[in-house]
Amino acid sequence: MSFGKEPIESAHEALRIASGEAEPGAVYIPETIDVAAIRKKQKLSQQAFAQRYGLSAGTVRDWEQDRRRPDRAALILLKVIAAEPEAVARALRA
Repeated sequence: MSFGKEPIESAHEALRIASGEAEPGAVYIPETIDVAAIRKKQKLSQQAFAQRYGLSAGTVRDWEQDRRRPDRAALILLKVIAAEPEAVARALRA
C-alpha cells in the first residue's frame, strides 16, 4: 500500500465503523484512578497534596473534577502515592 492510500483507506474504515457497517478492531479504554480518594485518605487539601508531591493544585483539581485525566507517567506516580505516600514524599524531599 502506498503512503497516500493508507490515510484514505483509514478514513473509509472510520466511516464504516461510524455508520455501523463495521466493528472497530480494538477499543482503548483509558485506565482511571480516584485522585480525590487518594488525597482524602491522606487528609490533605488539594493544595497540600499538590505541594507535597510536586504537582500543580490546578492539575489536581482538574483530575478530581474529570476535566483532565492523568497521563501515563502521572498515573504511575499516583499509584505509587496511593501505595507508599511517605516513601514518595521522602524521595521528593531528598
